[in-house]
Amino acid sequence: MGALPTSATVAVIGAGTMGAGIAQVAAQAGHPVLLYDAAAGAAERGVQGILRTLGKLVDKGRLGADALADIRGRLRAAATLEELAPAGLVIEAIVENLDVKRELFARLEALVAADAILATNTSSISVTAIAAKLGRPGRLAGMHFFNPAPLMKLVEVVSGLATSAEVAARVHATCEAWGKAPVHAKSTPGFIVNRVARPYYAEGLRLLGEGAADVATLDALLREAGGFRMGPFELMDLIGHDVNFAVTSSVFAAYFNDPRFTPSLIQQELVAAGYLGRKSGRGFYDYAEGAPAHTPATLAPGPAPQAVHIAGPLGVAEPLIERLRAGGVVVTHGEGSGLIVADGVTLALTDGRSATERAWADDLGELVLFDLALDFASTPRLALAAAEQAAPGAILLAAGLLRAAGIATSRLTDVPGLAVMRTVAMLANEGADAVNQGVCSAAAVDVAMQGGVNYPRGPLAWADAIGLPEVLTVLDNLAASYGEDRYRASPLLRRHVYAKRRFHD
Repeated sequence: MGALPTSATVAVIGAGTMGAGIAQVAAQAGHPVLLYDAAAGAAERGVQGILRTLGKLVDKGRLGADALADIRGRLRAAATLEELAPAGLVIEAIVENLDVKRELFARLEALVAADAILATNTSSISVTAIAAKLGRPGRLAGMHFFNPAPLMKLVEVVSGLATSAEVAARVHATCEAWGKAPVHAKSTPGFIVNRVARPYYAEGLRLLGEGAADVATLDALLREAGGFRMGPFELMDLIGHDVNFAVTSSVFAAYFNDPRFTPSLIQQELVAAGYLGRKSGRGFYDYAEGAPAHTPATLAPGPAPQAVHIAGPLGVAEPLIERLRAGGVVVTHGEGSGLIVADGVTLALTDGRSATERAWADDLGELVLFDLALDFASTPRLALAAAEQAAPGAILLAAGLLRAAGIATSRLTDVPGLAVMRTVAMLANEGADAVNQGVCSAAAVDVAMQGGVNYPRGPLAWADAIGLPEVLTVLDNLAASYGEDRYRASPLLRRHVYAKRRFHD
């Protein structure tokens, strides 16, 4: 089934930021657009706001004056719901309340043509539940845009239990025609993005609760080593802790208190205190004028060893070898399990165990673990953690060695999996479970997380790059270390490892 023809009228209900943004997208795609809001004057203000936004694009040379004139002629405010009757597609972007949405769609069903498509922009309510009271529930689908809708490419096309395949296909094709990157998803709590993203916040909060490091250091590691646009704490401050905590709590309840989605007591306390982030002036960070800068802790390195021995392949960390050579370090090679040995100190990429446990189990003594990076060839920072058996100078030697390779280091307490590795492993695991449960495809997970929340790499493609056996080992070691079901590996991930498959073959 093809896209909605541009001659078809698109109606958008709700003239707030999201509704106006969706209306702008449809109007720029060539459709006649009706914008309606129950609040007096809101729809007209929404239309004028869209035209002002587009006017700025004209001023910047990104939109032609004739195109703006055409859009002005196609876009208008509707004074009543009844004026939406000619629409071939109606998208609601109103309050997140099931009863209010059901009442709205019941009224719309009696107004629009039998072949008109009804769509909800809900981010958290079951599409199945919204459609349940309709006479023809098959024509309602989720059309979940991300803010700001004109700029963000991703749209989650969500099918409820009754949504017809033809309607979902037409919505998907329409989104593509509008220049978006749509992905199909089944109506489950959080859909794709709000579900798969939970570990990004959860692991950061857990690391903070365990005293791994301060928020500025953890944020820097996820940004600089992990390649994420924002660290988890600055991102939660931007979203608002009331919003982020409510979404986490909603997903936790919807999954019958699955420990994987357990909300954080730390965030609950911030909400209780009114420390909601940027919008309240204080969250994890203080946003008051003159507040101290948010500076990550960086280890003062010791002298760099003149030579290192690489025992076995380093896997995803292999690019470190050339960086060490470029820094003047003599490198030799031999057999082994992926270790870097320098002056009696052993460095290894974390495998999900604490350095203390791994030093004891593998009889390594002076062991320092380093964290995952998105790209070891260019990362400016890495996290380190030393085994308790190691002498105090071991981590300084490791920091000196990495400084020779052009890498700053931050010390974490000896937490299993460090920061980036455990976060990426959990993101990949949640993505794998979404695929395993039929919510979406592996490709959709990666498109959604890159397009919806700007991840530097799709979690499943990232897991493929690390190596699925290595990711599974990290998760199994985390589960053993904590003794919690929270870190249980997805059955699909485990099957792929046993079958020697990847998510993207």
